[in-house]
Amino acid sequence: MIIEIDFNSDEALYMQLRNQIILGIATSRFHEGEQLPSVRQLADAIGINMHTVNKAYTVLKQEGYVKVDRRRGAVIAVDVDKLRALTELRKELQVILAKSSCRNISREEVHALIDEIYEDYGGRY
Repeated sequence: MIIEIDFNSDEALYMQLRNQIILGIATSRFHEGEQLPSVRQLADAIGINMHTVNKAYTVLKQEGYVKVDRRRGAVIAVDVDKLRALTELRKELQVILAKSSCRNISREEVHALIDEIYEDYGGRY
């Protein structure tokens, strides 16, 4: 498992870890049913505190990307609740698009950027 953490970033480490796992799912590096490393294993591999990994796993569980199995630990289990996902996406995009508008980024530039990024995920769905 390749996880890249930027220790100089202002972004919280648990959020970086969460985002890396979500990107891994989107790019098919991680698959449905795949077991993630234990909290201790991942913390040791990355060089971060176990509580940080645990917090990332908890957020991923709350957001519907993983489930926790007593025997297998954290397992990729993408929540298929599309309506909830669309609602969350709308909220996140509102802020991103407001920032873009403030910086005079055009609708066409945003659409081109979305298309480019979406292609990185193999145009899934």
